[in-house]
Amino acid sequence: MEKKSFVYGVPVSGYNFTGREEETHRLLADFQGGINVILMSPRRLGKTSLVKHTLQQVDREQILVVYVDIFGCKSEYEIYNKLASAILQQTANQRQLWLEEAKDFIYRLSPKISISPDPYSEYSVSLGITPKTHTPEEILSLPEKIAERKGKRLLVCIDEFQQVGELSDSTQIQARMRGVWQHQQQVSYCLFGSKHHLMGSIFLNKSMPFYQFGDLIALKKISVDDWADYICQHFADGHRTISKNQAARIATLVDCYSAYVQQLAWIIYSQAKEGSVITDEQIASGFNDLLAINDVLFIQAVEPLTEYQMNFLRAVASGVNKDFTLEDIRQQYHLGSYSNIPRLKTALINADLIDSSPQTGITITDPVFEQWIRRKMM
Repeated sequence: MEKKSFVYGVPVSGYNFTGREEETHRLLADFQGGINVILMSPRRLGKTSLVKHTLQQVDREQILVVYVDIFGCKSEYEIYNKLASAILQQTANQRQLWLEEAKDFIYRLSPKISISPDPYSEYSVSLGITPKTHTPEEILSLPEKIAERKGKRLLVCIDEFQQVGELSDSTQIQARMRGVWQHQQQVSYCLFGSKHHLMGSIFLNKSMPFYQFGDLIALKKISVDDWADYICQHFADGHRTISKNQAARIATLVDCYSAYVQQLAWIIYSQAKEGSVITDEQIASGFNDLLAINDVLFIQAVEPLTEYQMNFLRAVASGVNKDFTLEDIRQQYHLGSYSNIPRLKTALINADLIDSSPQTGITITDPVFEQWIRRKMM
C-alpha cells in the first residue's frame, strides 16, 4: 500500500507518527501496570495519536482494551449508554456473542441494533439505559465485572472526557464515577480531551473528585529537530528536496503544533513537483494558504465575540501577556473598566481561545489563529 505523506485531521500512526519516545514509554508502562492516566495538552498536539500509537504495543493477551469517544454526549446517561455499548462490543469474543453477554452483564435491557450486511463494517447499538432501568453505579461497575469474568485486566480509554465537565451536576457525576472506579482492581482508565481549561478544572483542582486520580501527563510539543528530520525524510521519500533549515521553518511557523505541522508540510509538498527543490517563497506561500484554508473556522470563532473580547485578543496577539488591568493597557486596547478584565479573561478561557498560566501569562491557544488575528483583525 502506498504511503501517504503528512496526514492531519485524524489520528496518525506508523509512517506518519514521529517523536514521542519518552511519552510512549511512560504511557505504555502505565497501561501495562494498571495505572490510571490523565493526558492533558492544548488541542492539535496529538493526544489521540499518542494514545492509539501506544495501544498498538499493549499485550492484548493480558489486557482487554476499550476505546470510546464521548464527544457530543450532552447528558450523564448518554455517556453511560455510549460507555456500556463500547465496553460490551469491544470485549466480546465474537460479534454474534456480544448481545448475549450484554444481557448477561446488564439486566433489563431493550437494545436497538443496527447491523450492516457487510460483515466487516461497524454496527451501531442503543442499549436503552435510563435512570429507570439502571443506576449509575451499575453501569460504572460493568468494566470490573467483565474483567473478572474474562480473567484479564481491562484498560478503558475515554476521549473527549471534558464533556463530563460540561454536564449539569458535573461535580456530583464526577464523584459518582471516581467513587466506583477508584475501588476497581482489574480496570484502569486513560482519560483525555481537547479542551485544556475544562480538563484542568476537572483534574487540577484540589476540591474536585478526580484530583490525583492517576498519572498526570502534560503533553509537550514535539521538538523542532524531530519535526525537521521527519519533514526532510517525507519530502525525500516523495522525490522532493527540502533543507533542514526550511523544514525547521515549517515547524516553527506553527509553533510545533502537530496537526498544523502536518497540514502546512502537506500544502507545500503537494504543490511541489517531483524532483523539485523547495524554495523559501513556497514555504511563505504555503503558510498563506494555511491561513486561507482555516479562514472560515477562525471567522466562526470570532463572530460571537463582543468588541471588548475581540480587543482583548488583539492585545494578546500584540504581545501583551499580563497587567491587563493597568490603565495604560486598558486605554490603548480599549478594554473597558478595571472590573471588566476578569470577565473578559473568563469568557475567552471558556471559549478555549486563550490560556492562562503563571509561567507565560495569557496566551492565545492556537498559534495559527494568532497569526490570522495579526493579519486580519489588527
